[in-house]
Amino acid sequence: MSAVTDKLLTVEEYSKLPDLDYPTELVRGKIVRMNPPQSRHGQVCSRTDRIIGNFADQHDLGHVLSNDSGILTEHDPDTLRGADIAFYSYSRVPKGPVGDGYIPIAPDIAVEVLSQHDRWPNVLAKVAEYLSVGVRVVCVLDPNKSTVQLHRPDGNIEILNASQTLRLPELGDTFAEPVSRFFE
Repeated sequence: MSAVTDKLLTVEEYSKLPDLDYPTELVRGKIVRMNPPQSRHGQVCSRTDRIIGNFADQHDLGHVLSNDSGILTEHDPDTLRGADIAFYSYSRVPKGPVGDGYIPIAPDIAVEVLSQHDRWPNVLAKVAEYLSVGVRVVCVLDPNKSTVQLHRPDGNIEILNASQTLRLPELGDTFAEPVSRFFE
């Protein structure tokens, strides 16, 4: 990641910028350029979105957002991160279209799918930011190892391999999917 400007921006200023033709995040007021994810990353993101999204729809649970929809994690200077997948229960965000702009509260679940260029210190910093603003669980999917790491606000970290089952109480008691399904 490299900063592309020296001026500190607010989320509001960042949201009004013209399309830069490459992915970015706002980190402590600075625009940070990111490499476009590679194909495997997109495949796992798409599959994860379908698994979680279909379950949420079938059980009328909440909104599932994808494609790096912004989550505000810090103020003054502002940080806006783009989770690969985010789930907002209807208790946090009422039914209906979510509208333009960024949702002003944290999702229940944030999912990050590791890509070839991700570095663990950066990923863990992002996980910590999500948890600090009220995300109930951060799922980090590693396509190379076919594992899922679950990070919770109490500091508990659970690592599941492809032969285990992912359970997310944040999606209700009946959500149980083989970890291997996310990486097929």
